[in-house]
Amino acid sequence: MGRICAKHAARYASQRGSGRCLAHVPGMDLFDARCMLDGKGYTAPSHQSAYQIVLPRSGAYLTKVNGRESFMDSTGAVFLHPGDEFAVAHPLGCGDTFTALDLSAELADQRPAHGPYLPIDDQLDLRHRALVAACRRGLDGLAVADQVHALLDRLLTRPGGRAAGTRRRSTTLLAHRRLVAHTREALVAGGFALGLDQLAARVSCSPHHLSRVFREVTGETLTAYRNRLRVRAVLADLQDGADNLRTLAATYGFADQAHLIRVVRGQLGQPPGALRRLLAGAGEPDTKVQRRAVPSGSA
Repeated sequence: MGRICAKHAARYASQRGSGRCLAHVPGMDLFDARCMLDGKGYTAPSHQSAYQIVLPRSGAYLTKVNGRESFMDSTGAVFLHPGDEFAVAHPLGCGDTFTALDLSAELADQRPAHGPYLPIDDQLDLRHRALVAACRRGLDGLAVADQVHALLDRLLTRPGGRAAGTRRRSTTLLAHRRLVAHTREALVAGGFALGLDQLAARVSCSPHHLSRVFREVTGETLTAYRNRLRVRAVLADLQDGADNLRTLAATYGFADQAHLIRVVRGQLGQPPGALRRLLAGAGEPDTKVQRRAVPSGSA
């Protein structure tokens, strides 16, 4: 652990980044990385050569898998299959971190079929971050394998897609999904501080329409979604060594430090101090590599 093997260095050869191998377990490799791309246009299309799940920890980006475009952030993972054509773009610039899980065909074939995009709930996100921290500290191979398989089981058996109970024409669904994607991008670009009226103005629709469509497509309110993103941004900074909660509160649009603590505790059941201890690891990826064009986020 902690070193990048030759096959990773070769496979990640077409896209700049920094990172390291976290662990090798039977049928799977874990890779911890930071993206350094800043191109706002799409990368040249590439074809996936292996099964891979990309779990973002910070940042946001556009990805196109087999022609299907989506705006991605830390609330969703990407599951790529051999032969998939994909490209990424960074409309907000560079600065994302993620974990890549490379799966063997045998392991991937045992999993249920899913589309490329998988939702990540709050507890799953925290479990993912805790796994990264444990690997950085030197968790033994058996314990890593147990935690990774538990993570995969939860990730790949969660329902995805839009909220049940509504049916729309395909053209309407596409328009609604695009509206939600533009809203998510505007929310991140605005530092999580924009209100409903401001967001609606950014995406050129009424606040009522935006609120209704966002809830219909994602299954949650804009407020709940914004809080999830803000808490995950705080977790990413805590894992990077940040310790000033007042500064974090100001950075991510909380009213004050007490507000940050209330929201974090309400979502995860633990205060930031306990989560900082849980996520304490051996530092960020530190080995320079050239990465292939896997989906990766932007700040």
